Amino acid sequence: MARAIPPLDLVFLLIETADAPMHVGGVMLFERPAAGRPDLVTRLVRGYRAARPRPPFDQVPDFVATGMPRWRRAAAVDLDYHVRHLVLPAGATEQSFLRLIEDLHEPLLDRNRPGFRVWFIEGLPDRRFAIYFKVHHSLVDGLSATVRLVASLATAPRARARPPFYAVAVGPRRTPLPASVLAELGEFVATARHEVSAIGAVGLGLVRKAVDGLLSRRGSGSQPFTGPNLPLNAAIRTPRSFATLALPLAELRTVAHAFGATINDVAAAIVDAGVQAYLADLGCRCDRPLVAMCPVSLRAAGDTTATTNASAMFVPLGAPRAKAGDRMRQVMAALRAGKDEIRGMGRDAALVYAASVLGFAAAAELAHAGDMTGHVANLVLSNVPGAPDDRYLGTARLQAVFPVSVLGAGIGLNVTLSSHFDTMGFGFIGNRTALPDLERMAGHTRRAFDELASAAYALAASDWPAPRGGTRRPARRRRQR
Repeated sequence: MARAIPPLDLVFLLIETADAPMHVGGVMLFERPAAGRPDLVTRLVRGYRAARPRPPFDQVPDFVATGMPRWRRAAAVDLDYHVRHLVLPAGATEQSFLRLIEDLHEPLLDRNRPGFRVWFIEGLPDRRFAIYFKVHHSLVDGLSATVRLVASLATAPRARARPPFYAVAVGPRRTPLPASVLAELGEFVATARHEVSAIGAVGLGLVRKAVDGLLSRRGSGSQPFTGPNLPLNAAIRTPRSFATLALPLAELRTVAHAFGATINDVAAAIVDAGVQAYLADLGCRCDRPLVAMCPVSLRAAGDTTATTNASAMFVPLGAPRAKAGDRMRQVMAALRAGKDEIRGMGRDAALVYAASVLGFAAAAELAHAGDMTGHVANLVLSNVPGAPDDRYLGTARLQAVFPVSVLGAGIGLNVTLSSHFDTMGFGFIGNRTALPDLERMAGHTRRAFDELASAAYALAASDWPAPRGGTRRPARRRRQR
């Protein structure tokens, strides 16, 4: 039994290279229970290896048998290969753990096997352990992956863990179509028909935006091909640099409320400031705003289909040396204009828009045209909502989630956020050859949040009298790992 590969998912398979793998991943940190069994992780690994993968995690891409790109069921799934167990050496640090994640994230997934792998990692400081996983982007987008991860975790400690993300039942199952050439062709045409019909609606606008980028003209809304030439867009090579940052969700909400903004707006503003400060450390100062590619989910409520169902907007961020409050307002306005443009498109046009821009960007990078015109974007900035409550894997409590995302189309930095309970986890993944030591970028982003929180306090304090006996001060932030 087989099914056609939808066009946008097919793009991720076609543009993949050894230097730019198209898989997404994440790190989940867990706290061991105080009186837990010493073989807890070993038992969890055993349970993961015993689980039976569900579609699409039991499928592989097939470009040969019928001439039509399709998913077909793998003859066998070797879960001893897909699920591994590692133990860090005694005295391992947070930094050595991050270096391990970089090494695990670099290689391509084997297309002769289903496109996912999982590593259980013991030996972290404070008796914690981690799960690092990666999944090919042609199988899931951020939201569909998160739905499966959350469903694989319980809301209270349990002696027996729930099935892993690749085996958990989520929503209605799709009925596979007969594996005949005619059936596959019919499904592929039916899937692609709406996207193709939308090309006319998108084409002229996309050409106009490309010309605007060539002529260094700025309009409003989504503005691909206007990113300045920076180390963020250096040729992507295999080595990766990875860093994390955790911030309290409550304080992010407080800052957002002070500016009449969203948490996404706050995250974009502080990442923008953090990246600018990091570039200054490298001796690189830009004279134009950075351009961020921001994925936009197109899923209807309750849609959990394991496929990519998202578009993207390409928005200029704050002025290079703007103050915290001014940068916040500039970013808010840019994101709002980008969202309005994407929402003004139909769903099919929005899908075609994202696929077309990324296709043009990949071709431009192969021709080294971005340095002469403008890059499609300087960084990817994404937010994937997680569980709003505590979650457990067996008896181990999930502490935080840090995405480890994808680089490609000439964009050498990806910053993806994922919320969990009371914490927002930032995952910074970059092209190590041009962007070494992303922990400095994470540190600059934390300091940018402190500055923005002070600006938010000043804004709120202007509307409320100071307390008796002194000046109002921002709440003290707890230290995050």
